[in-house]
Amino acid sequence: MQRTAELRGETADQVLDRNLNELLQELRVAFTGVQLLFAFLLTLPFQARFDRLDDVGLTVYTVTLLSTALATLTLVAPVSFHRLVFRRRQKAALVAVADRLLLTGLALLLLAITSATLLVLDVALGRPPAVVGAVVVAAFGVVLWYVLPIRQRRHGPGTDAGEDDGDRP
Repeated sequence: MQRTAELRGETADQVLDRNLNELLQELRVAFTGVQLLFAFLLTLPFQARFDRLDDVGLTVYTVTLLSTALATLTLVAPVSFHRLVFRRRQKAALVAVADRLLLTGLALLLLAITSATLLVLDVALGRPPAVVGAVVVAAFGVVLWYVLPIRQRRHGPGTDAGEDDGDRP
């Protein structure tokens, strides 16, 4: 982090402030999606067709609801962490923990989106097209959220072992 601060003409505290602000913006985007999905899932058991779900449908619903609830908790966790370490000079720890929680929350959100797709398509189109749709969504999510960024991280600027781009504490 010190090298990044020097290269950008920032202090270490300014780098931490900038990193925290970037994490907060990313959390806002992810949390909006998980909130909408969670609200939708909470209303499903009260719909007339819900009681027609078979065992597979109920299992998929359960996985979807639980992964969405866990994603919600994980994406909100940095708020609680911040409140509990506020004014304790632990911003570096906050940024490190929030980074890991955001990555974990995104993985849970991808599972939730994929299983929600499976659930809805199963009811609308039947099981075989639902499985195909869910696989496509999962693969697309993995490529966009993990493969492309990891590939860029390995082959793009800032790949020298000693070079710190300031994105991670």
